[in-house]
Amino acid sequence: MTNITGVFSQNADSRTLAPAAVGSQVLLMIVISAVTIILFNVLRPSNKIVYEPKVKYHPDNKQPPRVSSGMFGWISPLLHTKEAELVDKIGLDAATFLRFLRMMRTIYSLVAILTCVILIPINVSYNLSHVPSSGRDALSILTIRDVGGNTLWAHVGMVYVITGVVIVVVWFHWTAMVRLRAQFFRSPEYVLSFYARTLIVTRVPKKCQSDEGIRAIFNSVQVPYPTTSVHIGRRVGNLPQLIEVHNNTVREFEQILVHYLKDGKIGKKRPTIHVGGFWGMGGEKKDAIDYYTDRLKRTEQSVEAYRAQIDTRKPEKYGFASMAAVPYAHIVAQLLLNKRPKGAEINLAPNPKDIIWENLNQTPTELFRKKATGWFLLVIIAFLNTVPLFVLSILANLSSIAIFVPFLEHWSQSSRTSFDVVSGVLPPAVSAFFSFFLPIMMRWISQYQGALTQSRLDRAVVARYFAFLVISQLIIFTLIGVGFNSVSEIIKQIGQHKSFREILNNIDKLPAVINQTYINQASYWLTFFPLRGFLAIFDLAQILKLVWISFKTHVLGRTPRDYREFTQPPEFEYAIYYSLILFMGTVGLVFAPLAPLVAVGAALVMWINSWVYKYQLMFCYVSKVETGGRLWNPIVNRLLVSVMLMQALMLLTMGLQYGWKSFAWVAGIPPFIIVILFKIYITRVFARPFRYYVPTESELRNARVHSERGDIKGNRLEKRFGHPALHAELFTPMLHANMMPLLAQVYSGRLDREQAKLGEYGGQQMDARVLPGGVRIAGIDQSDLEYDPALYRRDRGELDWDQRSIATALDPTGFPGGGRNSPAPSLPGYGRYLAQGPSADSEIELSRFDPDQQPLLPPTLVAGAGSSHTLPGYSPQLAPGATQYPPQPGTAYHGRITSNDGYREAPTYRPQSRQESSQYTYFSGRDSPGPNMAGRGAYR
Repeated sequence: MTNITGVFSQNADSRTLAPAAVGSQVLLMIVISAVTIILFNVLRPSNKIVYEPKVKYHPDNKQPPRVSSGMFGWISPLLHTKEAELVDKIGLDAATFLRFLRMMRTIYSLVAILTCVILIPINVSYNLSHVPSSGRDALSILTIRDVGGNTLWAHVGMVYVITGVVIVVVWFHWTAMVRLRAQFFRSPEYVLSFYARTLIVTRVPKKCQSDEGIRAIFNSVQVPYPTTSVHIGRRVGNLPQLIEVHNNTVREFEQILVHYLKDGKIGKKRPTIHVGGFWGMGGEKKDAIDYYTDRLKRTEQSVEAYRAQIDTRKPEKYGFASMAAVPYAHIVAQLLLNKRPKGAEINLAPNPKDIIWENLNQTPTELFRKKATGWFLLVIIAFLNTVPLFVLSILANLSSIAIFVPFLEHWSQSSRTSFDVVSGVLPPAVSAFFSFFLPIMMRWISQYQGALTQSRLDRAVVARYFAFLVISQLIIFTLIGVGFNSVSEIIKQIGQHKSFREILNNIDKLPAVINQTYINQASYWLTFFPLRGFLAIFDLAQILKLVWISFKTHVLGRTPRDYREFTQPPEFEYAIYYSLILFMGTVGLVFAPLAPLVAVGAALVMWINSWVYKYQLMFCYVSKVETGGRLWNPIVNRLLVSVMLMQALMLLTMGLQYGWKSFAWVAGIPPFIIVILFKIYITRVFARPFRYYVPTESELRNARVHSERGDIKGNRLEKRFGHPALHAELFTPMLHANMMPLLAQVYSGRLDREQAKLGEYGGQQMDARVLPGGVRIAGIDQSDLEYDPALYRRDRGELDWDQRSIATALDPTGFPGGGRNSPAPSLPGYGRYLAQGPSADSEIELSRFDPDQQPLLPPTLVAGAGSSHTLPGYSPQLAPGATQYPPQPGTAYHGRITSNDGYREAPTYRPQSRQESSQYTYFSGRDSPGPNMAGRGAYR
């Protein structure tokens, strides 16, 4: 114990290690980042399928700017491509992410300039005047750690300035996002999309689980615009799981065959598999080829048998309803917001590709159980994450720990340079490693808890992953350091042989220790930001992808399906990148008034990210499903939370420096109120036009109106919003054409040949071999390995469904019956279901609702159906006591929307006789061939 005092006196000199560790990390990251950029420039021209896949694979008229093959040819498009072109070429989701990065780099550039120009001179001047040279180092002199007295008020004032900067910049970009959303709602891609004029009905009560029941729900609230078609969801049972098992089996079977027949030669040893074991251990050993062949036969038969029973499936608790025009759907969605007619919930329908179908039919009991389980798992993950946090805290305080661990002390004394490098590089590297798996677990748990769409899942991941990062890696990590240093201070006093009473009397020194500890953590974050900047550049180079593809090609073998999936652009994980960048921004803001160099690091990383991901989104990545920038609102909310965390830490600093009885800390409260008031303001002003299409009166009158007859006769709603398992194409095993002759030897016999129709190739006929049991394997030529750009445009865009939805509005004959462009393959029982409804022996009567056979209108309105009373804006004079349907707009909107908030009440359209309406199937605005009518009974 006698040596402890001397040990702690040595620790005063160990602070000089921090600047060296930070400098070594910054220097190392700069060097390897420069090497990575050079590799990118060398590899890019000869690997364009990796670095520029969107040049070949893009929707119609969405080709990215031309890039020259020179080493630096990619820089010019980044500099000259502006936001208007970006929105058109890469979509609003990607453009929103880039706008978010521009907003972040603007905020942190201004914050870095202000704090460095104002606070650093103040901090340096105070340290030189009041702190002895033995008590300061090259980093602490730039921070607030040793600053005291009235000088602290400059830092409090900077908190107000930073809050104002954030609010002004956020307001500017919020205004721009509302404008972009308005343009998105009026864009041809959105207006012509079928889902844009569709509503989703969830939690449908059992008595309303039919097409008639869905229509009755809308009739019960008397919305001003009637539906053109309705559809209740059908229970598909285990069909999605069967299809997934079949397709996964095909992938595994293909991989085994390609590896066994690698280089056009049969392998020396026939592949085997252990069935029933755990992670490849134990179980029954079987021939892998025979096992997968038999399994494919059984899964394919199970899927076909399940699909043949489609007309006896029960209804689900969700349904859909289409409206005649996009503005009508948005108006009805606003009217029914937070209302539950007959217990159901009605909202705008998402893109069908965005829906997580298995979560639509869960009962409230199931949801409660899964949500409780999910939160329990999140708590377990948070608890387990404390282990790497302890490790991280130890690594971040390596210089302090060295005095207790002999080999670390010897290392630091014998080789200070290597010790500095490890203490600077290792902590952020460990942090990045443990953070890799967190978003994957977060996404799985959020989906398990019942998220209905992928976009809702993204919002949940952003909220939870960001909160997890802030709580664990910022707050808990700092608290661990505070606890460590507080205990060290007590141990130091024990080493000085002080009594227990004296230790308790000196406990008032702990606030100063706490204050110094979390400010000293700034040196760790100065090593964190260079690593994040390098990882962004490393992401640009995509070296790991090239290495993995090379390894798989030369060692494992690549299947034709691998080639197809490799050539098409990958999907961008917005939720993960938003969360990481927001976390970096939080760190930059929290430490900006305390250690301005952290804000400088954050600003530099934001600039790097803005250019790197602009290239990635322009040339490499695509959005999984276009949502029109729906993530903007939650990310701005998290940014405002970051501002409040900065204010809270400054308030804590003032309380620890001045004492809580002085009430100096009260000066930190007004910024909290300012941020809260700003949040209320943007919610009231921006929320509604951001979420909904708010049409003007002229836009309502000129809206594209679709016929009820076309929607019903073309079965558009059932085809577009039917469960994907009902028309999903089963994978057909594929093999390289040069390996096909070897199949006869693999199966020891003659195999039949035939032409197989491959859904993966748009129904194209391919040469195939028929295996024992009827399983077909298609041979793919080398020239056909890459994804066909035309098929990519069909599969990625809305052309396959929504554009032909418009075509069928002009041609009431409906969708084509088959072939390459058919949206739904011909399945056993499926056509009969669409044409006739369930069979007579169905468990529940689900026959199609025919509005032509129902007395929908009161007798007082039927008489004038074909008159000029149906023109827009005309209000017929009803007899006393007569019921008007639909209701007057003022009645329908009463209590929900007023005219003083910029909303234009939609004119209510009147029905007309079937004979007159049948001659018009589609029109757009006042140039239509006949009267503007879209009420119930019109355009059959």
